[in-house]
Order: sequence, then structure tokens, then C-alpha cells
Amino acid sequence: MLDTIMLDLDGTLLRFKQEEFIYAYFKEIQRVFVGLGMDGQASVKAIWAGTKAMIANDGEKTNEERFWGVFADLMGLNPKKRKKVEEACNRFYSNEFDTVKSVLHPSGVPERLVRSLTEKGYDVVLATNPLFPECAVITRLNWIGLSPDDFAFITHYSNSTFCKPNPEYYREILEKIDKIPEQCLMAGNSAVEDMCAGGLGIETFLVTDYLENESDADISKYRQGSLEELERYLMAF
Repeated sequence: MLDTIMLDLDGTLLRFKQEEFIYAYFKEIQRVFVGLGMDGQASVKAIWAGTKAMIANDGEKTNEERFWGVFADLMGLNPKKRKKVEEACNRFYSNEFDTVKSVLHPSGVPERLVRSLTEKGYDVVLATNPLFPECAVITRLNWIGLSPDDFAFITHYSNSTFCKPNPEYYREILEKIDKIPEQCLMAGNSAVEDMCAGGLGIETFLVTDYLENESDADISKYRQGSLEELERYLMAF
């Protein structure tokens, strides 16, 4: 019986276009590295390399370990300098990162959806691609009036060893929340990263408000609609 709803964050609960978010995000975080006497452009390139390492993660290390290992190597950081940079980034995610919410298209639907699902008795999981630290996830949730307390489980780079679109990302969630695929539905705006959960037997719902489908995959086979339509679908049970 369906009792668990997994929800993507960026482009799903957070209503914005991915390219606008990325531009605003890198514009702000680059200031952190420059402030530490590092080359801003080289640091951004190192972030992308670290991100690719997380996406390719094989489960042997956490995404956090994968990211900082690659970033530190590329930037030539010794352990002391690496720790200083990590701490500066965490401060950024808890403070200045908040300015990136300017790309958000405000709506009361995301908060209402999560609270409605909880009131109906669902376990709600924030299945956001775990490329960021927990503090960055918390800041983004605050943009829509939510917090980790509103979810049974949230993914971030410290508690995950895989990333979307690797199906093992979803298998890892299932193990952590002690659920089987038949109990779950995954809803997100990416035809590749979110809908791949269906390969494990998890029901899926493609949220089309800010649809991402760069590979031009056939999406006709997926149940789909707006975030409001997802809410109506789930409230009908």
C-alpha cells in the first residue's frame, strides 16, 4: 500500500528554472573563494569536477568525501586549508546563500502539499539530489516555509553515497527508511533523474511546471501534471 511520498526539491518544490539557479548560485559562492585568496574561476571549475565525482559515486564513500577529495586535490589544499574552506562554505550556505532565492517563483503550493500529505498520514521524504551539505538543503527549504522536521528523511551529501540518476540512490533511501518500492511514489520534474526510480518498482509522477528533459526522453509513459495536480492525485486516495 502506498504510504510514502518522495519529493524532489529543485524545480519541483522549489519553483525555478535550473539555469537561473545555477547562475545565481555560482555568482555568490565565487565570492567565498575570492575572499579566501583563491582563484574564483578555478574554484568554480573545481566545484563542477567535484559534482561530477559525486554523480559518479559508487557507494564506497559519502558524496561529501568524494566532493572535497576532488576539490582539494584540484585546488592544492592541505588538510588545514581544506577545513577552512569547508567551514567558509558552510557559513555561506547558512547565510549569503539566502540571496539566491531571488530566482524563486513564489507559490504557496509546495508548503501546502507537504503539510497536506503529512496530515493525510503519508511519510514524506525529501529526495533531493545529494550534491549539497545539509545546511544548504535547510536554507532552500526555508525559502518555501519548510524545515527538515516536515520530512521523515532528507538526503544530502553527508548521508548519501550515490546520486541521481543512479537507481542505487533510491535503493539507499529505501534501506534507510525501511520501505519497499511498492510503498513509495517519487515525484519530481526531471524525466531522467526522478523517473528512473520507476526502474525499482517505485510509482512515479513527473511534475511538469519546470520540466527538465534535456535528453528528449519519451515522457508519455509517465503519470504527469502540475504540482497542484500531484496534490489532487494523492489526496484522492
